[in-house]
Amino acid sequence: MAIQKQDSAGAPARASLVNDPKVRSLFYQVLVIAAIVFFGYFIVTNTAANLERQNIASGWGFLENTAGFGIIQSLTNYSETSSYGDAIFVGFLNTLLVAVIGIFVATIIGFIVGIARLSNNWVISKLAYWYVEIVRNVPLLLQIFFWYYAVLRAVPDKRSKWSFIFDTFHLNIAGLRGPKPIFEAGSEFIGWALIIGIIATYVVKRWARQRQENTGQQFPVFWTGIGLIVGLPVITYFVTGMPVSFEHPVFNETGPILRRGFELGTGINLIPEFLALTAALAIYTAAFIAEIVRAGIQAVSHGQTEAAHALGIRNGPTLRLVVIPQAMRVIIPPLTSQYLNLTKNSSLAVAIAFPDLVSVGGTVLNQTGQAVEIVVVWMAVYLTLSLLTSFFMNWYNQRMALVER
Repeated sequence: MAIQKQDSAGAPARASLVNDPKVRSLFYQVLVIAAIVFFGYFIVTNTAANLERQNIASGWGFLENTAGFGIIQSLTNYSETSSYGDAIFVGFLNTLLVAVIGIFVATIIGFIVGIARLSNNWVISKLAYWYVEIVRNVPLLLQIFFWYYAVLRAVPDKRSKWSFIFDTFHLNIAGLRGPKPIFEAGSEFIGWALIIGIIATYVVKRWARQRQENTGQQFPVFWTGIGLIVGLPVITYFVTGMPVSFEHPVFNETGPILRRGFELGTGINLIPEFLALTAALAIYTAAFIAEIVRAGIQAVSHGQTEAAHALGIRNGPTLRLVVIPQAMRVIIPPLTSQYLNLTKNSSLAVAIAFPDLVSVGGTVLNQTGQAVEIVVVWMAVYLTLSLLTSFFMNWYNQRMALVER
């Protein structure tokens, strides 16, 4: 039998602090934190000393100076007399626009192709397979060049155009032009009607789900939602006296050769750089999303499909109501990574001179020499976008998680 040492009072002797796991754990944590703080302090002081030695001013005051350069696509009233801060904000909005549209389009294409990969139709399945294999194995930068230099350079020049969708939209080498909405007094009610329609659709969806769980009866949520989201704004549009009009692009087909083409300031124009970048990002990312969707569907037990068919449910409703909801629990985590990759890959816009955050920031850096500040802006923006995307997708993943007793 082991004999435990006791002190003079008869109590067991305490173990040495060196051998105490809690003390050692606390010591190592403090040591790591101190090392990180020291490293950060060294970086900051060393950077400040180098900037001072090279006579480079630091600080954020340069953001208020006049930029002096134009931006070919701006979602704000930006001009050459605007400040550097305004220019960076325009670049941020362009990056955000590409990311949002790219994610939306890539998700739709990815789900369609992923489902097509499992189709019983040999032609559809093989087309989806070769789409995935070809697109995801070609570098994204080459795909951006392909869309910009090969596809969008093959369209008519500025003096002619291709028109489609009832002669409403027009495409030439200057970009895609369409009608520009003009909002007048009372148009804000249409926006409120849209918001009310979305909220009402959400309420109806929750009520329909509860009703189906209690009675087994289904409610046409989809068509009801379409009626609310589309119908309410349309009714409001006519009730308020049609406060939204559309300015169509004006195209001059006659007159001097230099005056032919679209008049500046008429309609809305999406520049070819934006079209090429968005198309390349969406199609490239969709190839990866397609494989994620395919794997998610195959992760659902085939018995679920057989059970649905035994109840008389057809293939379409089985996929939509039984398989996809269960597959989403497998799809969402890797899907988040693809959304993050698309957002960060949008920085390749600088290769075709699209004025995104990196491109505009590079111009500001060259004119001001504020390299540290611009790099900090780049890092902060992309980090914030990534964290917000991850936060939303994690929240959605928790909503879709299987609830167990």
